[in-house]
Amino acid sequence: MELYGYPLKAKFNQPRPPPPKVLPATNTMAAGYKNRIPYHPESFSMPWMPNSYYKAAALNPTLSPLTESFPGLPPTKIVPFISERPNGVFTRHTLDDWHRSNMTNYKESETTRHNAERLRADLTRTIKDVYQQAKRTQGESTKNLGERVNDIEYWKSELCIELDAMIRETNSLMDMQKRLERALADTEGPFQVAHKCLLNREKRMGIDLVNDDVEKQLVTEIKIIRSCRERLQQCLDTVNAQIMCNKEARQELEKDLADKQMGHHIDSKCYQLKNTSRGIHYFKGVERIDATVSVPETWARFTDNNIFRSQSARATSAKLRASTESLLMGTADEMWRQFSKVNDAFTSRITETANAKSKIQTHLAKTRQEIFQLETKIQVIQKTIRDKEVQLKVAQTRLDERTRRPNVELCRDAAQIRLVQEVNEINETLRNLHQCLRASEDMLQMLVRSKGVLEHDLVVKNNSLFIDQERCMGMRKSYPSTVQILGYV
Repeated sequence: MELYGYPLKAKFNQPRPPPPKVLPATNTMAAGYKNRIPYHPESFSMPWMPNSYYKAAALNPTLSPLTESFPGLPPTKIVPFISERPNGVFTRHTLDDWHRSNMTNYKESETTRHNAERLRADLTRTIKDVYQQAKRTQGESTKNLGERVNDIEYWKSELCIELDAMIRETNSLMDMQKRLERALADTEGPFQVAHKCLLNREKRMGIDLVNDDVEKQLVTEIKIIRSCRERLQQCLDTVNAQIMCNKEARQELEKDLADKQMGHHIDSKCYQLKNTSRGIHYFKGVERIDATVSVPETWARFTDNNIFRSQSARATSAKLRASTESLLMGTADEMWRQFSKVNDAFTSRITETANAKSKIQTHLAKTRQEIFQLETKIQVIQKTIRDKEVQLKVAQTRLDERTRRPNVELCRDAAQIRLVQEVNEINETLRNLHQCLRASEDMLQMLVRSKGVLEHDLVVKNNSLFIDQERCMGMRKSYPSTVQILGYV
Protein backbone atom coordinates (compact mmCIF):
# COMPACT_ATOMS: atom_id res chain seq x y z
CA MET A 1 0.00 0.00 0.00
CA GLU A 2 1.31 3.44 -0.93
CA LEU A 3 1.14 6.35 1.54
CA TYR A 4 0.28 9.62 -0.20
CA GLY A 5 1.85 12.69 1.28
CA TYR A 6 4.77 10.99 3.03
CA PRO A 7 8.15 10.52 1.27
CA LEU A 8 9.26 6.92 0.95
CA LYS A 9 12.66 6.13 2.37
CA ALA A 10 14.26 4.37 -0.59
CA LYS A 11 17.78 3.43 -1.31
CA PHE A 12 18.39 6.67 -3.18
CA ASN A 13 18.38 8.43 0.19
CA GLN A 14 21.60 6.63 1.09
CA PRO A 15 25.08 7.73 -0.16
CA ARG A 16 25.43 7.28 -3.89
CA PRO A 17 27.82 4.38 -4.85
CA PRO A 18 30.94 5.07 -6.89
CA PRO A 19 30.46 4.94 -10.65
CA PRO A 20 31.56 1.81 -12.52
CA LYS A 21 34.81 1.79 -14.37
CA VAL A 22 33.25 1.02 -17.73
CA LEU A 23 30.24 2.99 -19.00
CA PRO A 24 27.35 1.07 -20.56
CA ALA A 25 26.86 1.08 -24.27
CA THR A 26 24.96 3.88 -25.97
CA ASN A 27 22.17 1.70 -27.23
CA THR A 28 21.78 0.16 -23.77
CA MET A 29 21.38 3.57 -22.17
CA ALA A 30 18.88 4.58 -24.80
CA ALA A 31 16.88 1.43 -24.16
CA GLY A 32 16.94 2.12 -20.43
CA TYR A 33 15.47 5.63 -20.88
CA LYS A 34 12.67 4.74 -23.23
CA ASN A 35 10.08 4.64 -20.42
CA ARG A 36 11.39 7.66 -18.56
CA ILE A 37 9.19 10.79 -18.18
CA PRO A 38 10.54 13.72 -20.23
CA TYR A 39 11.65 16.87 -18.47
CA HIS A 40 9.19 19.77 -18.51
CA PRO A 41 10.05 23.05 -16.81
CA GLU A 42 6.41 23.67 -15.96
CA SER A 43 6.29 20.45 -13.87
CA PHE A 44 7.63 22.42 -10.87
CA SER A 45 4.29 24.24 -10.63
CA MET A 46 2.22 21.01 -10.72
CA PRO A 47 1.19 19.19 -7.53
CA TRP A 48 3.41 16.41 -6.30
CA MET A 49 2.39 12.92 -7.51
CA PRO A 50 4.02 10.17 -5.44
CA ASN A 51 2.97 7.35 -7.82
CA SER A 52 4.78 8.89 -10.77
CA TYR A 53 7.74 9.67 -8.56
CA TYR A 54 7.99 6.14 -7.22
CA LYS A 55 7.58 4.61 -10.69
CA ALA A 56 10.36 6.74 -12.08
CA ALA A 57 12.60 6.03 -9.10
CA ALA A 58 12.02 2.28 -9.31
CA LEU A 59 13.56 2.01 -12.79
CA ASN A 60 17.17 0.80 -12.39
CA PRO A 61 19.45 0.88 -15.40
CA THR A 62 20.82 -2.54 -16.51
CA LEU A 63 24.17 -3.22 -18.11
CA SER A 64 24.33 -5.13 -21.37
CA PRO A 65 27.12 -7.59 -22.10
CA LEU A 66 30.38 -6.14 -23.23
CA THR A 67 30.12 -7.94 -26.54
CA GLU A 68 27.06 -5.89 -27.42
CA SER A 69 28.92 -2.68 -26.60
CA PHE A 70 31.68 -3.44 -29.08
CA PRO A 71 30.09 -5.19 -32.04
CA GLY A 72 33.09 -4.59 -34.32
CA LEU A 73 35.70 -6.45 -32.24
CA PRO A 74 36.09 -10.25 -31.90
CA PRO A 75 35.62 -11.75 -28.44
CA THR A 76 39.31 -12.56 -28.17
CA LYS A 77 40.34 -8.91 -28.46
CA ILE A 78 37.91 -7.54 -25.84
CA VAL A 79 39.67 -6.54 -22.63
CA PRO A 80 38.06 -8.42 -19.71
CA PHE A 81 36.64 -6.36 -16.77
CA ILE A 82 38.83 -6.85 -13.73
CA SER A 83 36.96 -6.21 -10.40
CA GLU A 84 38.67 -4.65 -7.44
CA ARG A 85 36.67 -6.94 -5.12
CA PRO A 86 36.80 -10.66 -5.06
CA ASN A 87 34.13 -12.69 -6.75
CA GLY A 88 32.60 -9.52 -8.31
CA VAL A 89 30.53 -8.51 -5.15
CA PHE A 90 29.43 -4.86 -5.00
CA THR A 91 28.02 -4.06 -1.50
CA ARG A 92 26.89 -0.53 -0.50
CA HIS A 93 25.65 -0.88 3.15
CA THR A 94 26.30 -3.16 6.08
CA LEU A 95 23.74 -5.34 7.83
CA ASP A 96 23.78 -3.06 10.86
CA ASP A 97 22.89 -0.14 8.64
CA TRP A 98 19.96 -2.13 7.29
CA HIS A 99 18.64 -3.03 10.76
CA ARG A 100 19.22 0.50 12.04
CA SER A 101 17.29 1.97 9.11
CA ASN A 102 14.35 -0.33 9.74
CA MET A 103 14.23 0.50 13.46
CA THR A 104 14.36 4.20 12.67
CA ASN A 105 11.44 3.86 10.28
CA TYR A 106 9.44 1.85 12.85
CA LYS A 107 9.96 4.39 15.59
CA GLU A 108 9.14 7.29 13.33
CA SER A 109 5.93 5.56 12.20
CA GLU A 110 4.91 4.79 15.79
CA THR A 111 5.59 8.37 16.90
CA THR A 112 3.58 9.73 13.98
CA ARG A 113 0.65 7.43 14.81
CA HIS A 114 0.63 8.49 18.46
CA ASN A 115 0.68 12.15 17.46
CA ALA A 116 -2.15 11.56 15.01
CA GLU A 117 -4.23 9.83 17.72
CA ARG A 118 -3.75 12.73 20.14
CA LEU A 119 -4.58 15.18 17.36
CA ARG A 120 -7.78 13.27 16.52
CA ALA A 121 -8.85 13.34 20.17
CA ASP A 122 -8.16 17.08 20.37
CA LEU A 123 -10.04 17.65 17.14
CA THR A 124 -13.04 15.66 18.42
CA ARG A 125 -13.22 17.77 21.58
CA THR A 126 -12.72 20.97 19.61
CA ILE A 127 -15.43 20.06 17.10
CA LYS A 128 -17.83 19.23 19.93
CA ASP A 129 -17.10 22.52 21.69
CA VAL A 130 -17.43 24.46 18.46
CA TYR A 131 -20.75 22.78 17.67
CA GLN A 132 -22.13 23.52 21.14
CA GLN A 133 -20.89 27.10 21.06
CA ALA A 134 -22.34 27.66 17.57
CA LYS A 135 -25.65 26.12 18.63
CA ARG A 136 -25.82 28.30 21.75
CA THR A 137 -24.84 31.45 19.85
CA GLN A 138 -27.27 30.72 17.04
CA GLY A 139 -30.04 30.03 19.55
CA GLU A 140 -29.46 33.37 21.28
CA SER A 141 -29.48 35.16 17.90
CA THR A 142 -32.70 33.37 16.93
CA LYS A 143 -34.29 34.31 20.24
CA ASN A 144 -33.31 37.97 19.80
CA LEU A 145 -34.69 37.92 16.27
CA GLY A 146 -37.98 36.49 17.55
CA GLU A 147 -38.27 39.23 20.17
CA ARG A 148 -37.49 41.79 17.52
CA VAL A 149 -40.24 40.40 15.27
CA ASN A 150 -42.73 40.65 18.15
CA ASP A 151 -41.75 44.28 18.80
CA ILE A 152 -42.18 45.13 15.14
CA GLU A 153 -45.60 43.46 15.07
CA TYR A 154 -46.74 45.52 18.08
CA TRP A 155 -45.68 48.83 16.54
CA LYS A 156 -47.16 47.76 13.21
CA SER A 157 -50.56 47.30 14.83
CA GLU A 158 -50.29 50.70 16.55
CA LEU A 159 -49.33 52.35 13.27
CA CYS A 160 -52.20 50.67 11.42
CA ILE A 161 -54.75 51.87 14.00
CA GLU A 162 -53.48 55.44 13.91
CA LEU A 163 -53.19 55.39 10.11
CA ASP A 164 -56.84 54.33 9.73
CA ALA A 165 -57.95 57.10 12.08
CA MET A 166 -55.83 59.65 10.21
CA ILE A 167 -57.25 58.54 6.85
CA ARG A 168 -60.81 58.96 8.13
CA GLU A 169 -60.08 62.41 9.57
CA THR A 170 -58.29 63.52 6.39
CA ASN A 171 -61.23 62.39 4.26
CA SER A 172 -63.66 64.34 6.47
CA LEU A 173 -61.46 67.42 6.24
CA MET A 174 -61.20 67.04 2.47
CA ASP A 175 -65.02 66.94 2.28
CA MET A 176 -65.07 70.22 4.23
CA GLN A 177 -62.44 71.58 1.83
CA LYS A 178 -64.70 70.76 -1.12
CA ARG A 179 -67.62 72.52 0.57
CA LEU A 180 -65.47 75.60 1.14
CA GLU A 181 -64.29 75.56 -2.47
CA ARG A 182 -67.87 75.28 -3.72
CA ALA A 183 -69.03 78.05 -1.40
CA LEU A 184 -66.15 80.27 -2.53
CA ALA A 185 -66.94 79.50 -6.16
CA ASP A 186 -70.64 80.25 -5.58
CA THR A 187 -69.76 83.73 -4.24
CA GLU A 188 -67.93 84.47 -7.48
CA GLY A 189 -71.18 84.80 -9.44
CA PRO A 190 -72.86 87.41 -7.17
CA PHE A 191 -69.58 89.28 -6.84
CA GLN A 192 -69.14 89.47 -10.60
CA VAL A 193 -72.78 90.53 -11.09
CA ALA A 194 -72.54 93.34 -8.56
CA HIS A 195 -69.14 94.39 -9.83
CA LYS A 196 -70.27 94.42 -13.46
CA CYS A 197 -73.40 96.35 -12.55
CA LEU A 198 -71.35 98.98 -10.75
CA LEU A 199 -68.82 99.24 -13.57
CA ASN A 200 -71.46 99.50 -16.26
CA ARG A 201 -73.33 102.21 -14.35
CA GLU A 202 -70.09 104.17 -14.00
CA LYS A 203 -69.63 104.07 -17.80
CA ARG A 204 -72.91 105.91 -18.43
CA MET A 205 -72.72 109.61 -19.45
CA GLY A 206 -74.54 112.57 -17.94
CA ILE A 207 -77.49 111.61 -15.88
CA ASP A 208 -76.37 107.96 -15.86
CA LEU A 209 -73.61 108.86 -13.40
CA VAL A 210 -76.06 109.66 -10.61
CA ASN A 211 -74.95 108.45 -7.20
CA ASP A 212 -78.26 106.82 -6.38
CA ASP A 213 -79.34 104.22 -3.85
CA VAL A 214 -78.64 101.40 -6.32
CA GLU A 215 -75.01 102.36 -6.54
CA LYS A 216 -74.70 102.61 -2.73
CA GLN A 217 -76.28 99.21 -2.23
CA LEU A 218 -74.07 97.71 -4.96
CA VAL A 219 -70.95 99.09 -3.26
CA THR A 220 -72.12 97.68 0.07
CA GLU A 221 -72.86 94.32 -1.51
CA ILE A 222 -69.43 94.21 -3.10
CA LYS A 223 -67.79 94.95 0.25
CA ILE A 224 -69.81 92.26 2.05
CA ILE A 225 -69.14 89.66 -0.63
CA ARG A 226 -65.44 90.54 -0.68
CA SER A 227 -65.27 90.28 3.11
CA CYS A 228 -67.01 86.91 3.04
CA ARG A 229 -64.71 85.70 0.28
CA GLU A 230 -61.64 86.78 2.23
CA ARG A 231 -62.82 84.94 5.32
CA LEU A 232 -63.68 81.86 3.29
CA GLN A 233 -60.33 82.03 1.51
CA GLN A 234 -58.46 82.35 4.80
CA CYS A 235 -60.39 79.40 6.18
CA LEU A 236 -59.69 77.46 2.98
CA ASP A 237 -55.97 78.23 3.24
CA THR A 238 -56.02 77.03 6.84
CA VAL A 239 -57.84 73.87 5.80
CA ASN A 240 -55.36 73.29 2.96
CA ALA A 241 -52.47 73.75 5.34
CA GLN A 242 -54.07 71.35 7.80
CA ILE A 243 -54.65 68.82 5.02
CA MET A 244 -50.99 69.08 4.07
CA CYS A 245 -50.07 68.59 7.72
CA ASN A 246 -52.36 65.56 7.88
CA LYS A 247 -50.87 64.19 4.68
CA GLU A 248 -47.35 64.70 5.98
CA ALA A 249 -48.26 62.88 9.18
CA ARG A 250 -49.93 60.19 7.10
CA GLN A 251 -46.90 59.87 4.86
CA GLU A 252 -44.66 59.52 7.88
CA LEU A 253 -46.97 56.82 9.24
CA GLU A 254 -47.09 55.03 5.88
CA LYS A 255 -43.33 55.29 5.45
CA ASP A 256 -42.76 54.04 8.98
CA LEU A 257 -45.28 51.25 8.42
CA ALA A 258 -43.65 50.30 5.12
CA ASP A 259 -40.26 50.25 6.83
CA LYS A 260 -41.73 48.15 9.62
CA GLN A 261 -43.22 45.72 7.11
CA MET A 262 -39.94 45.44 5.26
CA GLY A 263 -38.03 45.02 8.51
CA HIS A 264 -40.60 42.47 9.70
CA HIS A 265 -40.22 40.54 6.45
CA ILE A 266 -36.43 40.57 6.66
CA ASP A 267 -36.28 39.70 10.38
CA SER A 268 -38.89 36.96 9.91
CA LYS A 269 -36.82 35.55 7.07
CA CYS A 270 -33.70 35.73 9.23
CA TYR A 271 -35.62 34.15 12.14
CA GLN A 272 -36.65 31.21 9.96
CA LEU A 273 -33.18 30.63 8.49
CA LYS A 274 -31.47 27.40 9.53
CA ASN A 275 -28.24 25.63 8.72
CA THR A 276 -30.12 23.56 6.16
CA SER A 277 -31.90 26.49 4.53
CA ARG A 278 -31.31 27.46 0.93
CA GLY A 279 -29.79 30.74 -0.09
CA ILE A 280 -27.14 31.00 2.60
CA HIS A 281 -23.74 32.13 1.38
CA TYR A 282 -20.47 33.58 2.55
CA PHE A 283 -20.33 37.38 2.83
CA LYS A 284 -16.77 38.09 3.74
CA GLY A 285 -16.26 41.13 5.96
CA VAL A 286 -19.97 41.82 6.49
CA GLU A 287 -19.51 41.70 10.27
CA ARG A 288 -17.18 44.71 10.05
CA ILE A 289 -19.83 46.86 8.35
CA ASP A 290 -21.99 48.81 10.80
CA ALA A 291 -24.89 50.29 8.79
CA THR A 292 -27.17 50.83 11.79
CA VAL A 293 -28.63 54.30 12.37
CA SER A 294 -30.58 53.79 15.57
CA VAL A 295 -30.75 51.88 18.84
CA PRO A 296 -33.87 50.21 20.29
CA GLU A 297 -34.69 53.31 22.38
CA THR A 298 -34.48 55.76 19.48
CA TRP A 299 -36.23 53.24 17.22
CA ALA A 300 -39.26 53.02 19.52
CA ARG A 301 -39.23 56.76 20.21
CA PHE A 302 -39.28 57.52 16.49
CA THR A 303 -42.50 55.55 15.95
CA ASP A 304 -44.03 56.96 19.13
CA ASN A 305 -43.30 60.50 17.91
CA ASN A 306 -44.95 59.75 14.57
CA ILE A 307 -48.08 58.48 16.32
CA PHE A 308 -48.17 61.48 18.68
CA ARG A 309 -47.77 63.87 15.76
CA SER A 310 -50.63 62.19 13.93
CA GLN A 311 -52.88 62.37 17.01
CA SER A 312 -52.16 66.10 17.43
CA ALA A 313 -52.92 66.75 13.77
CA ARG A 314 -56.22 64.86 14.06
CA ALA A 315 -57.29 66.92 17.08
CA THR A 316 -56.49 70.18 15.30
CA SER A 317 -58.33 68.98 12.20
CA ALA A 318 -61.51 68.21 14.19
CA LYS A 319 -61.55 71.71 15.73
CA LEU A 320 -61.00 73.29 12.33
CA ARG A 321 -63.95 71.43 10.82
CA ALA A 322 -66.29 72.74 13.55
CA SER A 323 -65.18 76.37 13.07
CA THR A 324 -65.51 76.04 9.28
CA GLU A 325 -69.11 74.85 9.62
CA SER A 326 -70.11 77.93 11.65
CA LEU A 327 -68.31 80.25 9.19
CA LEU A 328 -70.27 78.84 6.25
CA MET A 329 -73.59 79.46 8.01
CA GLY A 330 -72.72 83.06 8.99
CA THR A 331 -71.44 84.17 5.58
CA ALA A 332 -74.47 82.69 3.79
CA ASP A 333 -76.98 84.63 5.95
CA GLU A 334 -75.07 87.91 5.64
CA MET A 335 -74.83 87.75 1.84
CA TRP A 336 -78.50 86.83 1.44
CA ARG A 337 -79.75 89.86 3.43
CA GLN A 338 -77.68 92.30 1.36
CA PHE A 339 -78.84 90.65 -1.85
CA SER A 340 -82.47 91.42 -0.96
CA LYS A 341 -81.66 95.10 -0.31
CA VAL A 342 -79.99 95.54 -3.71
CA ASN A 343 -82.96 93.98 -5.50
CA ASP A 344 -85.32 96.42 -3.81
CA ALA A 345 -83.20 99.39 -4.95
CA PHE A 346 -82.95 98.13 -8.54
CA THR A 347 -86.72 98.21 -9.11
CA SER A 348 -86.76 102.07 -9.37
CA ARG A 349 -83.92 102.50 -11.92
CA ILE A 350 -84.76 100.87 -15.29
CA THR A 351 -85.73 103.34 -18.12
CA GLU A 352 -83.65 106.58 -18.65
CA THR A 353 -81.21 106.40 -21.67
CA ALA A 354 -83.25 106.39 -24.93
CA ASN A 355 -82.49 110.00 -26.16
CA ALA A 356 -78.74 109.60 -25.89
CA LYS A 357 -78.96 106.35 -27.78
CA SER A 358 -80.86 107.93 -30.75
CA LYS A 359 -78.37 110.85 -31.05
CA ILE A 360 -75.42 108.48 -31.06
CA GLN A 361 -77.02 106.43 -33.82
CA THR A 362 -77.49 109.59 -36.01
CA HIS A 363 -73.88 110.74 -35.66
CA LEU A 364 -72.64 107.21 -36.23
CA ALA A 365 -74.47 106.98 -39.56
CA LYS A 366 -72.93 110.28 -40.81
CA THR A 367 -69.45 109.19 -39.76
CA ARG A 368 -69.77 105.91 -41.60
CA GLN A 369 -70.80 107.77 -44.79
CA GLU A 370 -67.75 110.03 -44.56
CA ILE A 371 -65.48 107.04 -44.02
CA PHE A 372 -66.84 105.39 -47.15
CA GLN A 373 -66.14 108.48 -49.29
CA LEU A 374 -62.64 108.92 -47.91
CA GLU A 375 -61.78 105.27 -48.52
CA THR A 376 -62.84 105.76 -52.18
CA LYS A 377 -60.45 108.72 -52.53
CA ILE A 378 -57.64 106.72 -50.95
CA GLN A 379 -58.11 103.98 -53.53
CA VAL A 380 -57.88 106.59 -56.35
CA ILE A 381 -54.62 107.99 -54.90
CA GLN A 382 -53.17 104.50 -54.60
CA LYS A 383 -54.00 103.76 -58.24
CA THR A 384 -52.36 107.03 -59.31
CA ILE A 385 -49.23 106.14 -57.35
CA ARG A 386 -49.05 102.74 -59.02
CA ASP A 387 -49.35 104.36 -62.46
CA LYS A 388 -46.58 106.85 -61.68
CA GLU A 389 -44.36 104.05 -60.41
CA VAL A 390 -44.73 102.27 -63.73
CA GLN A 391 -43.80 105.47 -65.58
CA LEU A 392 -40.80 105.88 -63.27
CA LYS A 393 -39.68 102.34 -64.04
CA VAL A 394 -39.80 103.12 -67.79
CA ALA A 395 -37.72 106.27 -67.44
CA GLN A 396 -35.13 104.67 -65.17
CA THR A 397 -34.90 101.65 -67.47
CA ARG A 398 -34.18 103.96 -70.42
CA LEU A 399 -31.47 105.73 -68.45
CA ASP A 400 -29.94 102.42 -67.43
CA GLU A 401 -29.90 101.14 -71.02
CA ARG A 402 -28.30 104.35 -72.31
CA THR A 403 -25.39 103.89 -69.88
CA ARG A 404 -24.30 100.93 -72.03
CA ARG A 405 -23.60 103.07 -75.15
CA PRO A 406 -20.00 102.58 -76.32
CA ASN A 407 -17.28 105.25 -76.24
CA VAL A 408 -18.27 108.61 -77.70
CA GLU A 409 -21.87 107.51 -78.05
CA LEU A 410 -22.23 108.35 -74.39
CA CYS A 411 -23.53 111.75 -75.28
CA ARG A 412 -25.44 114.05 -72.93
CA ASP A 413 -28.05 114.83 -75.51
CA ALA A 414 -31.55 116.27 -75.19
CA ALA A 415 -33.01 112.80 -74.67
CA GLN A 416 -30.68 112.23 -71.74
CA ILE A 417 -31.53 115.57 -70.16
CA ARG A 418 -35.26 115.04 -70.63
CA LEU A 419 -35.14 111.54 -69.13
CA VAL A 420 -33.38 112.90 -66.04
CA GLN A 421 -35.95 115.68 -65.73
CA GLU A 422 -38.74 113.14 -66.15
CA VAL A 423 -37.37 110.96 -63.34
CA ASN A 424 -37.10 113.99 -61.01
CA GLU A 425 -40.60 115.16 -61.86
CA ILE A 426 -42.06 111.70 -61.27
CA ASN A 427 -40.24 111.41 -57.93
CA GLU A 428 -41.60 114.80 -56.83
CA THR A 429 -45.08 113.78 -57.89
CA LEU A 430 -44.80 110.52 -56.00
CA ARG A 431 -43.70 112.38 -52.87
CA ASN A 432 -46.73 114.65 -53.07
CA LEU A 433 -49.04 111.71 -53.71
CA HIS A 434 -47.59 109.83 -50.74
CA GLN A 435 -48.12 112.87 -48.54
CA CYS A 436 -51.73 113.10 -49.68
CA LEU A 437 -52.14 109.39 -49.06
CA ARG A 438 -50.71 109.67 -45.54
CA ALA A 439 -52.95 112.65 -44.78
CA SER A 440 -55.97 110.76 -46.09
CA GLU A 441 -55.07 107.69 -44.08
CA ASP A 442 -54.60 109.82 -40.94
CA MET A 443 -57.99 111.40 -41.49
CA LEU A 444 -59.46 107.96 -42.08
CA GLN A 445 -57.98 106.78 -38.83
CA MET A 446 -59.50 109.77 -37.04
CA LEU A 447 -62.87 108.99 -38.56
CA VAL A 448 -62.52 105.35 -37.65
CA ARG A 449 -61.57 106.35 -34.12
CA SER A 450 -64.54 108.68 -33.93
CA LYS A 451 -66.74 105.90 -35.23
CA GLY A 452 -65.32 103.60 -32.59
CA VAL A 453 -66.04 106.14 -29.87
CA LEU A 454 -69.61 106.53 -31.07
CA GLU A 455 -70.06 102.79 -31.34
CA HIS A 456 -68.58 102.38 -27.87
CA ASP A 457 -70.97 104.99 -26.49
CA LEU A 458 -73.82 103.22 -28.20
CA VAL A 459 -72.73 99.91 -26.71
CA VAL A 460 -72.50 101.57 -23.29
CA LYS A 461 -76.00 102.92 -23.59
CA ASN A 462 -77.37 99.61 -24.82
CA ASN A 463 -75.45 97.84 -22.12
CA SER A 464 -76.84 100.14 -19.43
CA LEU A 465 -80.39 99.39 -20.47
CA PHE A 466 -79.67 95.69 -20.90
CA ILE A 467 -77.89 95.39 -17.55
CA ASP A 468 -80.49 97.27 -15.52
CA GLN A 469 -83.52 95.77 -17.17
CA GLU A 470 -82.53 92.34 -18.44
CA ARG A 471 -79.15 91.14 -17.44
CA CYS A 472 -78.83 92.45 -13.90
CA MET A 473 -82.30 91.60 -12.72
CA GLY A 474 -82.34 88.40 -14.75
CA MET A 475 -79.03 87.24 -13.25
CA ARG A 476 -79.98 88.32 -9.75
CA LYS A 477 -83.17 86.29 -9.91
CA SER A 478 -80.98 83.20 -10.35
CA TYR A 479 -78.81 84.01 -7.33
CA PRO A 480 -77.45 80.84 -5.64
CA SER A 481 -79.55 79.59 -2.79
CA THR A 482 -78.34 79.25 0.78
CA VAL A 483 -77.91 75.52 0.33
CA GLN A 484 -75.57 76.12 -2.63
CA ILE A 485 -73.57 78.74 -0.74
CA LEU A 486 -73.14 76.41 2.19
CA GLY A 487 -71.70 73.82 -0.21
CA TYR A 488 -74.13 70.97 0.48
CA VAL A 489 -74.67 70.35 -3.27
